[in-house]
Amino acid sequence: MAADQSGTEVAGREITIERIFDAPLELVWKTWTEPERIRRWWGPKDFTCPVAKSDFRVGGAYLYCMRSADGQEYWSGGTFREIVPMERIVATDHFTDEQGNKVSPSHYGMEGDWPADDLVVTVTFEDLDGKTKLTLRHAGFPEADLGETEGWNQSLDKFAASLRAQQRARAEETRS
Repeated sequence: MAADQSGTEVAGREITIERIFDAPLELVWKTWTEPERIRRWWGPKDFTCPVAKSDFRVGGAYLYCMRSADGQEYWSGGTFREIVPMERIVATDHFTDEQGNKVSPSHYGMEGDWPADDLVVTVTFEDLDGKTKLTLRHAGFPEADLGETEGWNQSLDKFAASLRAQQRARAEETRS
């Protein structure tokens, strides 16, 4: 059961990534939205997620931390603008400190002409007869580049591994 990378597109200030996961929609949704599951996959390869807090409702906020192998922490947060269960999530996205206060990208050494407004992440979910198509759009970068796409694709690789582990655990429980 592998993730099938369907495509990645970089256009101006926006990244679009489509993946098909060999997992049911409900499991993909829960793995994307529940903090205890988010901590298993959030962040690129060799990063951990020690903190994932979420008030998962329209108007609610989230705060996530990615920690690199050398211990550097990168905090991000935002607000949920739209939630259509099992179909669509739209949220703002910005860098924060560990208390959730918005900080400039330069706080983390990010260069470029970052917009004053938040970035926007839109994730859609589509049932494909037991598999799930996930489409992620991350908009508002100063200029979208391979760094952001690589980070998201590595996170989605970890997301796929988390789905596989959860399905194996569920299968083992069923056999017991």
